[in-house]
Order: sequence, then C-alpha cells, then structure tokens
Amino acid sequence: MTQLAEAARRAPLNRDRVLSAAVTLADEGGIESLSMRRLAQELSVVPMALYKHVANKEELLGGMVDTIVGEIGPPVPDVPWKSAVRLRVLSARQVLLRHPWARPVIETRTNVTPAVLGYMDGFAGMFLAGGFSVDLTHHVMHAMGSRMWGFTQEVFDDSAGQAGNQQPQVPAEVRATMAQQMAENFPNLFKIAAAAAHEDESVVGNGCDDQFEFEFALDLLLEGFERLHQENWTSGGGKGK
Repeated sequence: MTQLAEAARRAPLNRDRVLSAAVTLADEGGIESLSMRRLAQELSVVPMALYKHVANKEELLGGMVDTIVGEIGPPVPDVPWKSAVRLRVLSARQVLLRHPWARPVIETRTNVTPAVLGYMDGFAGMFLAGGFSVDLTHHVMHAMGSRMWGFTQEVFDDSAGQAGNQQPQVPAEVRATMAQQMAENFPNLFKIAAAAAHEDESVVGNGCDDQFEFEFALDLLLEGFERLHQENWTSGGGKGK
C-alpha cells in the first residue's frame, strides 16, 4: 500500500492530478484548509510547480468545480422529461452531499467554464427534448436556479457553512426559554416550527428534513413546468393559442 502511495506521489504532475488532490484535501479539511502551499506539500512538489497547471487559486477552485460536475450522472435516455430532470437534479445533490465544500464555491464563481456550460446546456436540453419551447425553457432555467446544482439558496440558510460540523448542544432549559420567547414574539413562525419539529428536536433548532424539503420544492416546480408546457404558455402573453 505504501509503495502504491509513493508511486502515485512520483507520477508526473498534470492538471487532473492537481485538481483531484485539491478536491480530496477540501473533502477532508474543508475549503478553508486548502491553499496552494498545502496542495504542493500533498503532491510533494514546490508551490511554483502547481502554477504550470493552474494559474492561481481562483482557477484552481473553478477546476475543482469542473471535477465534481463530472461526477453528476448524465441525462437518463428514453425516459419522460420530468423523470430525466428529477434524476439528474438528485444526482447533482448526491455529489454536493459528498463534497460539502462545493456549494459555497459554486455560489461565488464569476467565471463560467466550458464544463459548467456543458452541464447547463445538457440540463436545458432535457426540457427542449420534452417538447418545451425555447421561451419556456429560458424561464424554467431561471426558476430552477441553484436547484439544478443540487442545493437551494434559502433565506438565512447556514447549512453550507456548517457542513460536516455537528450542531452545538443547547441545554433543555435554554431551549425552553427560547421557544417561549419565539412563541410570544413570532407566533406564526412558532406554529410552523412546532408543527415541523420531531420528538427529539427543538422548535428553535434546525428540525427540517433538508432532503424532503428539497424534493418537495423540486416536484412542485416540475409540476408547474408541466402545466405551463401543456398550456403552451409564452412569456409574451401567458397561455398560447
């Protein structure tokens, strides 16, 4: 095993090997732990050797996103468009769950790479192949937003920042006080939180089932897209004739 590891370290350095090592480091220690110096140490090279394959940290992060995009399953052939879209979105979500660092990196990307464009092109193609007009597909892509990448950008959602970290334990008496204050000051939110909380969870904690909420919203969108498609909806005048 040691000989295999040493052989891998002595293998010629290339872009794929640099990106693979960077993804592994981010998986193990989070994106904050990744630096060009740390990556060079992992690959047993001097930092300057990395710059032959990635120009800077931003290009490294973009390449890492490309690497995980390659893990997303391709569109499933010969299935209805709604099933094809749903399967690919859930495949993307599984990839994001394997690489929790990727979500904040995707959210902050400003340069769109060919790999990312290719994924988006294939995503739009599933709707077009299902008979959607170009007009409706345009608006569908906007509506899907980050969901096509397997996550949602919810208000005050700190799950990306806490990925891989355990929630801090709050004493029962503190939770009770917080719940009482919430009930008094924010009664509507308290009703929703109380209804959603499980027996072993607090109404003031993160008691939502993220996977359920993600699939609920995804299915809601797909059903809405299907209705608009059946009605020949257009952005110029609502329902087509």
